[in-house]
Amino acid sequence: MRGKLGFDPYLALIVAVAQMVIGRGASWGQRLLREPLDPYAYALLLVGPLAVLLHRRFPLLSTAAALAACDLFLIGGYAYGPSFISPAVLLVLLVLRGRRLMAWVMAAMTLLSFLSYAWMVGNTDLFHSVWILTSIMLLMVVAELVRTVRERRAERERTAEEEARRQASEERLTMAQELHDVLAHNISLIHVQASTALHLIDANPEQARTALATIKTASKEVLGEMRSVLNVLREGAPRSPTAGLDRLDELIERSGQQVSVRRVGSRPLPSQVERAAYRIVQESLTNAARHAPGAEVNVRLEYGESELTVRVADTGSATPGALSESGSGNGIPGMRERASALGGTLVAGPSGAGFEVEARLPLPEETS
Repeated sequence: MRGKLGFDPYLALIVAVAQMVIGRGASWGQRLLREPLDPYAYALLLVGPLAVLLHRRFPLLSTAAALAACDLFLIGGYAYGPSFISPAVLLVLLVLRGRRLMAWVMAAMTLLSFLSYAWMVGNTDLFHSVWILTSIMLLMVVAELVRTVRERRAERERTAEEEARRQASEERLTMAQELHDVLAHNISLIHVQASTALHLIDANPEQARTALATIKTASKEVLGEMRSVLNVLREGAPRSPTAGLDRLDELIERSGQQVSVRRVGSRPLPSQVERAAYRIVQESLTNAARHAPGAEVNVRLEYGESELTVRVADTGSATPGALSESGSGNGIPGMRERASALGGTLVAGPSGAGFEVEARLPLPEETS
């Protein structure tokens, strides 16, 4: 019950205190013209706060009761002023709580009752009638303005919450993609090197030792990268993964493959482009190690004015159908999704005896 009432009990208490205090002051100030307050008058002044307390559950009935108590207070000849507070507060509450039609109808009823009382006591002055109309209209206009401001603020907050949820969802997708790329590359590398070590452990122990050393490095690297990615989810951690082209040499060194890198041009890159380019090269090396072990791989990075071109080609012979886009949706489709997310393109397919991946990632204009 307390949760449903919300602020109403406090507002009702404020209205009760205000009406009593103003009522005593107005009664003393108008003692020569109006009747002094008596128990009946105090009871009428308490109807308004009670109506405020029950307004959320009975909006029309409570507003009508407060207006009736106000009219009876005036008809009883008591001082002007204190009885007007409750109807005014209830009309504003009707507007703020979305019952605008009811509010304007009750405002019209309030205007009619006040004018009727004025005419009943012989006050037919046009200025007085206009003053009553202006006061009620001003009250309703202010209430409408407050409602509009509150709705716009609520809409901004709702939009901000939706944007925060959208960004959180995108970050979770990014984390999932980062984890897939890290695991796929390093696990594939470990698998290839383990197979090499088993094959050569008797015939060529030194080369097997090299393969085992590569496995050790790769396993350490995958743990480090997983820790880096998962730290993004922790409070106060950086909000973006750390993979970038500045780590390309490390990636090639631990891949255990014959890889040559050529860079054409140079310019600063946005972090999301760097990360996508790094992951595309990583996934391409993983595919080469998996489907064309022992092949030479050429990586070419072209820094253009409007795009970064990433080209990875191997000289081996990929198994037919091994890189098809059916299946889990990762691998080549995953690389294509990375490029598309940045507004770029990616094509992949056989090239001579090997396989080639080419991605074009848009770049913003350079500023001087």
